[in-house]
Amino acid sequence: MIWYTVLVLAVGAERLAELAVAKRNTRWSLERGAVEHGRGHYPPMVVLHTGLLLGCLAEVWFGPRPFVAALGWPMLAVAVLAQGLRWWCITTLGPRWNTKVLVVPGLPLVAGGPYRLRWLRHPNYVAVVAEGVALPLVHTAWLTALVFTVLNAWLLTVRIRCENKALTLAGAPA
Repeated sequence: MIWYTVLVLAVGAERLAELAVAKRNTRWSLERGAVEHGRGHYPPMVVLHTGLLLGCLAEVWFGPRPFVAALGWPMLAVAVLAQGLRWWCITTLGPRWNTKVLVVPGLPLVAGGPYRLRWLRHPNYVAVVAEGVALPLVHTAWLTALVFTVLNAWLLTVRIRCENKALTLAGAPA
């Protein structure tokens, strides 16, 4: 359980790094006239993602949930790959990446990196979904995986609609 706790805390530290990048990118975007959309869904998103990490720890420590190698190792690989995809998205979008929906009017859509795949319009959310399933299942925290997945599906529906509308209003094709 100790190594799993370290893993979850490492993911938490990664989230803090994301927030630092997002804060810097927020300044960049606002300096260029960005408009924020979807403020109402942002606090629930923060709570949900914090809950994922806390749920992983609580379910394993108080469950108890065993480590099942046949499930745990593949899920660890998926979680690591999800982090790789997430950071590929972040670096591809550069200063335009954010945890909030901030759109600088007139900027074209990014068409490089994982965004060059027309059939995969929101690759960052693929990473979020994969991690939301995989991270808990590394240590058989199936209840956390289930609850996060259901709530995240609802939240991503709201979020993607918001992003698509914001991009359309800004003049970029959604």
